[in-house]
Amino acid sequence: MTKQNMPKKHIVTSLKNLPLEVQEALKEKYPLGFTDVMMRIDKPNGDFFYAVPYDTDEVAYLVKIDVKIDDNAQDDDDKDYYDDEIKGADELQDGVSVDSLDEDDED
Repeated sequence: MTKQNMPKKHIVTSLKNLPLEVQEALKEKYPLGFTDVMMRIDKPNGDFFYAVPYDTDEVAYLVKIDVKIDDNAQDDDDKDYYDDEIKGADELQDGVSVDSLDEDDED
């Protein structure tokens, strides 16, 4: 049986568990990072992880990448930045102009 016809091993592992030479080869293949090649992998139990494919002659790796997800992004979208009430408006006095404030600063 020739090497070309042998099925590859398929391994799912984290980046830190890869052999050092494979880690280095992966960094060489993706010098600008993994953002453009990363895939979301959904598990049957509803969990998920992100991974990057990497193939050698003998092994097809699916390398898990730790990703920090910003859970607050949607909360920020829900904030009402433009309230109907202007804060501090009740402290403004009638009849005070910007010009009169500037004159006081010159003394």
